[in-house]
Amino acid sequence: MACRKTNDPFKESASPSFYSSDVIDKWLTLQVRLYKNATGINNGAFARAFAYSGITALESLGQEDSWQNKLNGLDPLPRPEKFKSYFWPASANAALAEYNRSFFTSSNLTPPDLTAIDSLEDAISNSFAAENSGVLNRSAAFGKSIADDIFSWSQTDRFAEDNAMPYTLVVGPGAWQLTPPAFAAPAGPFWGNDRPIISGSQNNTLPPPPLPYSVDPKSAFYKMVNDVYAASKVLTDDQKAMALFWRDVPGVTTPGHWLSILQQVLKQTKSHLDKACTAYALSGICENEARISVFETKYTYNLVRPVTYVRSVILDATWLPFIATPSHPEYISAHSVVSEATAQALTAVFGDIGSFTDHTYDYLGFAPRTFKSFTAIATDAGNSRFYGGIHYQMSIDLGLKEGKKVASNVLDKLGLDDNVKK
Repeated sequence: MACRKTNDPFKESASPSFYSSDVIDKWLTLQVRLYKNATGINNGAFARAFAYSGITALESLGQEDSWQNKLNGLDPLPRPEKFKSYFWPASANAALAEYNRSFFTSSNLTPPDLTAIDSLEDAISNSFAAENSGVLNRSAAFGKSIADDIFSWSQTDRFAEDNAMPYTLVVGPGAWQLTPPAFAAPAGPFWGNDRPIISGSQNNTLPPPPLPYSVDPKSAFYKMVNDVYAASKVLTDDQKAMALFWRDVPGVTTPGHWLSILQQVLKQTKSHLDKACTAYALSGICENEARISVFETKYTYNLVRPVTYVRSVILDATWLPFIATPSHPEYISAHSVVSEATAQALTAVFGDIGSFTDHTYDYLGFAPRTFKSFTAIATDAGNSRFYGGIHYQMSIDLGLKEGKKVASNVLDKLGLDDNVKK
């Protein structure tokens, strides 16, 4: 059957490495859709769903080398019954259905999208009809129990409290201000206080202070902003394409874009269930930890965005960047930190997979982009923000370093080498 790696007649309790990643592929397809369609959830907040759903998938496999003892604040999870058989694709299917039902609600999804969660679970379950019903029921129950415990744990990470706290803008020279055209409320000012999934993932990740603020046309700060402004006047078609490709909103969101990349990599590498779940969990964890790190950095330094400086200091009062400025401080580039951390996770799992072409935005008519490595993807994502007119090159370059440090901390704390390929 489709979930089998071979036609071996042995059925239940085969190692997760025995099965294809077809179940994960189907759930990633739906999650990308839900990330794109959901309302009322900030772009960066989807990193939490990415991480917790990936952990849910991995832990639903009941493997002895579980990471659960290394996950910050997580109580012991259920374990498979001894001397009982399990069909791991069914466990993963039930777990991901249960997690998505818990995370998404009628307040952020339309009825058709909510129904799609149940429909996908049922369709995948029906494909297992040839398996022993007792084993299937046991496997599904185990998967659901994992999802319920992971979701309960996720609700204690302080995200809800930190996301609801009022924030007062800092006033002063060089301080970040709300940006045109929307002048939207600050996003994520207290995300840096969220409980990390991996204790110690934030160690030594704070970058040095940005260049000293100055309005002197001869200053390094003025030149840094003017580089962005000057580039905006002569953007090439490829630079515009890069900026739009990584804009992500509107689109599938930034976490959704990386979910899509993960899905494409799983297909390209023909990965099996165990490796797919490892990649899903590790890349999600690195992305979430990067989210926490970058928002701590942003609101620690609270630096002015290019659009504000160009309008008030360079005195082009109507200038707007090529893409809309997000509603949080400039330093440091979130795309750079998040993308590099996720790229490092994928490199750890897959190594060098050769040329990779990202087709995430084919549906918008964008040309796909081809890369030689995962780190090249992250660099492209970071540099796109310079051409988009929303970040200084310094913020991008140091953001890539911050993301790499976050990933290094995660790999170290999980006790993994910088290469976990199987």
